[in-house]
Amino acid sequence: MYRNLEECIIDLEQNGHLVRIKEEVDPYLEMAAIHLKVYEAGGPALLFEKVKGSKFRAVSNLFGTVERSKFIFRHTWEAAKNIVALRSDPMQALKHPLKHTGTGLAALKALPMKTSGGPAALQEIRISDLPLIQHWPMDGGAFITLPQVYSEDPDKPGIMNSNLGMYRVQLSGNEYELDQEIGLHYQIHRGIGVHQSKAVKKGEPLKVSIFVGGPPAHTLSAVMPLPEGLSEMTFAGLLAGRRFRYSYVDGYCISNDADFVITGEIYPGQTKPEGPFGDHLGYYSLTHEFPLMRIHKVFAKPNAVWPFTVVGRPPQEDTSFGELIHELTGDAISQEIPGVREVHAVDAAGVHPLLFAIGSERYTPYQQVKQPTELLTLANRILGTGQLSLAKYLFITAEEEQPLDTHKEAEFLAYILERIDLRRDLHFYTNTTIDTLDYSGTGLNYGSKVVIAAYGDKKRELCRQVPEGFRDLRDFGHPELVMPGVVALQGPAFHSYEDAGQQLEALTAELAARGAAEGCPMIILCDDSSFLRADLSNFLWVTFTRSNPSHDIYGVNSEVRYKHWGCDSLIIDARTKPHQAPPLIPDPDVEKNIGRFFAQGGSLAGVKLR
Repeated sequence: MYRNLEECIIDLEQNGHLVRIKEEVDPYLEMAAIHLKVYEAGGPALLFEKVKGSKFRAVSNLFGTVERSKFIFRHTWEAAKNIVALRSDPMQALKHPLKHTGTGLAALKALPMKTSGGPAALQEIRISDLPLIQHWPMDGGAFITLPQVYSEDPDKPGIMNSNLGMYRVQLSGNEYELDQEIGLHYQIHRGIGVHQSKAVKKGEPLKVSIFVGGPPAHTLSAVMPLPEGLSEMTFAGLLAGRRFRYSYVDGYCISNDADFVITGEIYPGQTKPEGPFGDHLGYYSLTHEFPLMRIHKVFAKPNAVWPFTVVGRPPQEDTSFGELIHELTGDAISQEIPGVREVHAVDAAGVHPLLFAIGSERYTPYQQVKQPTELLTLANRILGTGQLSLAKYLFITAEEEQPLDTHKEAEFLAYILERIDLRRDLHFYTNTTIDTLDYSGTGLNYGSKVVIAAYGDKKRELCRQVPEGFRDLRDFGHPELVMPGVVALQGPAFHSYEDAGQQLEALTAELAARGAAEGCPMIILCDDSSFLRADLSNFLWVTFTRSNPSHDIYGVNSEVRYKHWGCDSLIIDARTKPHQAPPLIPDPDVEKNIGRFFAQGGSLAGVKLR
């Protein structure tokens, strides 16, 4: 159990989980590039001892593997799981009272603890003193990637009505006045948005504190989707094995254990352009207006360490966050939505764009013909729940004799494709909200969704090689079998939806005339079919991050009957569109330059790169 980040670093190093980089490293692209290579290699946490332009050290890849994360929380993991399970299902305490005797005591000991006078030895610094890390070449400036952003409810002030979230923070660049202003990017469905809305109604600025560092439990708590009534601050104490210690300075909440604290205010109606930023979908999120935070004071502990991560195309370190959250929350979704066994936000597709779910079909057991009924109700519940509501594609089925696992993604998708009735089982939601970071739609936060709900007996054998009818098509070529039942076609560059409509009209007519799509319920149009076929991750990433269901789904022999759209074979146009954000591409010169750290005699010579 760590009182601070330094104790965690020492523990990791003593147990072979951390390497010190003794050479000076440039925070402009170099630190991020090193992190990416070490993460990809499954390597250790990294302590950067000499950050160019800053007196502070930096650490990354703390949570780079699930094994290392569990090592960090090895003394408190089970107690935290029990608390979350108990809040999700209170009946467990009545059913197993002896098992849960210690759980209430653990929760009581985790309550935040207020101290007077403020933390000792804090020194006041400036934003420009921090390690200003720029991760990708087109980023708008330096960003905090592991912040704990704290705000309180203006109507009910106090730590038990607070929100602790991880919202990215732009420290430099764009129109921000260095040391005076920073940008705060938060997406829809976030707790801080509720607080700011209340402050705006009162005509008051919202006080915000940004904690960086401290015990690793505090960082994980900022991203945890917790049951109603369990605050992030209590959970932080529970997972740390030590109460969250805080005080107030100039009316701002201060984490006594954080390495850095930035305080300031968000004023009603004040925004500035934030971004671009290389994000977790594997593309840049572009420049948009987001709240402006005016700096009050910046603090640092003596010998403070700046933790950071690098966000990019999955998998990345935040993938481990996702796995930890899934294990901690367990079957919380089945408690929240009865009838849902599991929901898997597919990491390879950038998490929010694609959900796989298993529900139940209990409504009509007497019917001879099996078809989705309860599944459609469950799909609506899923798409109306928290951040799951940001999804674009939801594939849902019900388990029968064959055991299903949504994490076995190819098997799960094949199961649905074998059973789908494409004239009945596609359900669209148009002109609705999607993820802020997803640029496949029609505007910021705006796009469409589709539910693919398949259930019943097997309807087809999936093709296991490219059918002959896909060869020598007029405009689309290089057919590749991606997986059973899925064929990729490489097409001309996408110019406009008008052009695409004409191209697809011709393609669907040609495929229909040939009878080409037998055993192939899903066809993907792309810019590079070999890349799509290379592995499952490429297929999931390209298909579901580069398409907007309402605009990019077509079909062979499609028709609308009583306002319901259906077809014989589904076509998803996943070609890159002009309005979409550019993908993340590393700087080749930086990639070459960091080779010195991995060469003989370098601090990272022992890391085996893949």
